[in-house]
Amino acid sequence: MVGIIIASHGEFAQGIKQSGSMIFGEQENVAAVTFMPSEGPEDLQRKLREAIATFTTEEVLFLVDLWGGSPFNQANILVEEAPETRAMVAGLNLPMLLESYAGRFTMTKAHDIAKAIIQSAKDGVKVTPESLQPEITESTVEVNVPQKVGSIPEGTVLGDGHIKFVLARVDTRLLHGQVATTWTKTTKPDRIIVVSDKVSQDDLRKKLIEQAAPPGVRAHVIPLQKLVDITKDTRFGNTKALLLFENPQDVLTVVEKGVEIKELNIGSMAHTVGKILISSSLSVDQADVETYKKLSDLGIKFDVRKVPADKAADLFKLIAAKSSEGLSL
Repeated sequence: MVGIIIASHGEFAQGIKQSGSMIFGEQENVAAVTFMPSEGPEDLQRKLREAIATFTTEEVLFLVDLWGGSPFNQANILVEEAPETRAMVAGLNLPMLLESYAGRFTMTKAHDIAKAIIQSAKDGVKVTPESLQPEITESTVEVNVPQKVGSIPEGTVLGDGHIKFVLARVDTRLLHGQVATTWTKTTKPDRIIVVSDKVSQDDLRKKLIEQAAPPGVRAHVIPLQKLVDITKDTRFGNTKALLLFENPQDVLTVVEKGVEIKELNIGSMAHTVGKILISSSLSVDQADVETYKKLSDLGIKFDVRKVPADKAADLFKLIAAKSSEGLSL
């Protein structure tokens, strides 16, 4: 796995590394190197070399904060020592870091990741109100967006006529950083579909969700019955969708109406009054437990992970461990 060194003036490198871990999970072969006011170039060079020495690979990508700054200059010395296996990108931002993490799933060369992360770093710079966003020029890289199904004649059969669910997830936060980056990168949907009667009636939340979609992926918010209808619409045969539900009860409703979900990722269920914390990100009450039991009886498997890098947990073991607090299987 390509090693990544994040280098910055001050503690920015440490902070953005922590932010990346919150969204993408803890990462191997990643080091943060800070250049502090009391230090000189030789101190920075020493710390960079020490960071490389901790890696288990010759492939190293440097992500630095400023082109021409001290972190850039000192890292450039190291790049020149091994130009075939090392690369550097300046102008570090969080989308760039997350894209570099995702790139390591499929790319084994620092040079390849360096080329791949540039557009994500640029796409991550946006402004609101949208009227302040610069107009798209001819030089802007175009993103392929799936065709609107509404423009296809009803009854048309695309592909095998059946929508594909690359991930079905329960997450009370719905579409947020961990979903828009890590899960989208690993499952590669062309649509993110939030399935909720409540949210589909909230115009503001719908707009925020649609704006949070990553480049190249459409985000939709639909009621439960609409999902049921979509599974019967042959125009969605070429669609790869990532489904997001706020709670397991909504999942059970659509499954009982014929939506075929084979595995359910359980990412986050917020703690509220009456719920019991069974892990750092999951809170359930007895009604949730009963719902999960029904889903299990219907043959659905559970994948309890916040991000792909996490080790999957056993849902019912987590619940059983809280039997003394009132939960029962």
